[in-house]
Amino acid sequence: MTESINDDFSQRVVLDTTKMKWQASPSATVWRKRLDLIDGEHSRVTSIVRYDRKSSFPPHEHPEGEEILVLDGTFTDEHGEYPAGTYLLNPPGSRHAPESRRGCVLFVKLRQYAGPRREHVVVDTRNASWKPGPVPGVDALPLYANGAYPETMDLLHFAAGASLPHRDCPGGLELYVIDGDIRDSLGSYGAGTWLRLPHASDCSLRSDKGATLYVKCGHLPRD
Repeated sequence: MTESINDDFSQRVVLDTTKMKWQASPSATVWRKRLDLIDGEHSRVTSIVRYDRKSSFPPHEHPEGEEILVLDGTFTDEHGEYPAGTYLLNPPGSRHAPESRRGCVLFVKLRQYAGPRREHVVVDTRNASWKPGPVPGVDALPLYANGAYPETMDLLHFAAGASLPHRDCPGGLELYVIDGDIRDSLGSYGAGTWLRLPHASDCSLRSDKGATLYVKCGHLPRD
């Protein structure tokens, strides 16, 4: 039977990944926590991935692209070395042999970027320039946008007490709390929390003590 996890994109999903158990991957030294999954092992998936020290994964292709945010440690492939805070977008058809000599933890999205005209992107968020966000107290660091496709990816930094007002989310919204805490009308979410809100959700966010979030918008089904 084909395995699927949180594959109904019309449903709101909230997961505290710090309370999830690590599961084995096809590599004996790479572990994962799968957050959503469609149609089994080699399919669209969102995961937290952990590489042990001196670990590697066999060379492989990404026929529908790969997105990585390095949360901890240093991730490496034949194209470069990427410390914590690095954002990568590997377009459809890319190929690499990843490894980590000192170990690392990643936020990873696979097979979600089919189609031409996407570029390879590397952003060192530790040294990139943040911009004023949509409201005072919220700054933004754009990671990826391409007018040919609906999705956008950004980091948002909330100062203590900052709020984003209510707004619709056409194409849905997905966020991962990197540090700090965030809340909406339904609850509070600490570092390591992953939320996925469906198309046209009414969303508002506030951080009482400050927070940094990965935010992806516009990529979920609209019917």
